[in-house]
Amino acid sequence: MTGLTVEELQVRFGDVLAVDRVSLSVAPGELVLLLGPSGCGKTTFLRAVAGFVEAGGGRIRFGDQDVTRLPPHARNAGLVFQSFALWPHMSVGENVAFGLREQGVPRAEIPARVDQALASVELGGFAARRIDQLSGGEQQRVALARALIVRPRCLLLDEPLANLDARLRRAMRDQIRRICKSFGLASIYVTHDQKEALAVADRIAVMQKGRLLQLGSPREVYRRPASRAVAEFLGETNLVAGQVVAADASGVEIACSLGRLRAAATDRQPGDAVWVSIRPESLRLARDAATTVNRISAVRGEVVYLGDVAEHRLQAGEQSLLVTEANPGAASAEAGETVTLEVAPEDVVLLARET
Repeated sequence: MTGLTVEELQVRFGDVLAVDRVSLSVAPGELVLLLGPSGCGKTTFLRAVAGFVEAGGGRIRFGDQDVTRLPPHARNAGLVFQSFALWPHMSVGENVAFGLREQGVPRAEIPARVDQALASVELGGFAARRIDQLSGGEQQRVALARALIVRPRCLLLDEPLANLDARLRRAMRDQIRRICKSFGLASIYVTHDQKEALAVADRIAVMQKGRLLQLGSPREVYRRPASRAVAEFLGETNLVAGQVVAADASGVEIACSLGRLRAAATDRQPGDAVWVSIRPESLRLARDAATTVNRISAVRGEVVYLGDVAEHRLQAGEQSLLVTEANPGAASAEAGETVTLEVAPEDVVLLARET
């Protein structure tokens, strides 16, 4: 099994630095999700790893081999694109076998290899079908089988589920993860879908303007974002400007428009200017009137019902707050009601702020 290592990769298009010294290592069997807004450089990074875009600096290694200057066909990476790129005039089996023919595999070996690849994506017996006879999810699995049949050293996926409906996306993301693990493939998966990234990834790499902002487990990146940009992009958050006014061994106290809040952070000092980031699900109605830590008075606004959750808009002075309620009941709260919210100190995340 082969790992993938990218060191200080740079890609330029004229005067535009599309990828700015990005370093990333992916272990065999690991699935790393590249996440970021449109134009952040994630697809350019993937295409450079595949060999379709020339690296202006840095190094790309598959295992111990430096592939930075090799053409795409010599890298032996499995590629799956958003469009699937299947040929409609070929059968399923012919589409899957294309890479083997390009590699010069003996004709007698190809049918067995095709059957094996289709079986690995649960499409056994589909070799004779036409592409237009397949559903979107089945076409996606054919694209995966075509990438896997050449026995790639790594798997590169660019928005592979973007053209599928929500139900198929959920089913296919689980299958992609299963395949990456069962084949032991170092895999890089580009997406802008945050829930997809959180559900599939072993690690998430958040990019913005060509740079890697943060790399870590889904839980780490979501609960402990390294910057305001990461906190705002990955999920919803309430951001409030504040300043650290006291610190001790158990945490710090912050003064902000929500009042005095306690955070469990131990890496800040009095006088530090910070952004206070509180995820909507971390705010809840105060259960105990005697609670004295992190109580926030707010006025209810509109409620948006989304089935599995309800989004509540509240106003705390001049600060608008978003609060999410899981499994909301039938009763709806009245707008204009004053309520008291609470948040645990460990859910108050402090991010550096320029003064």
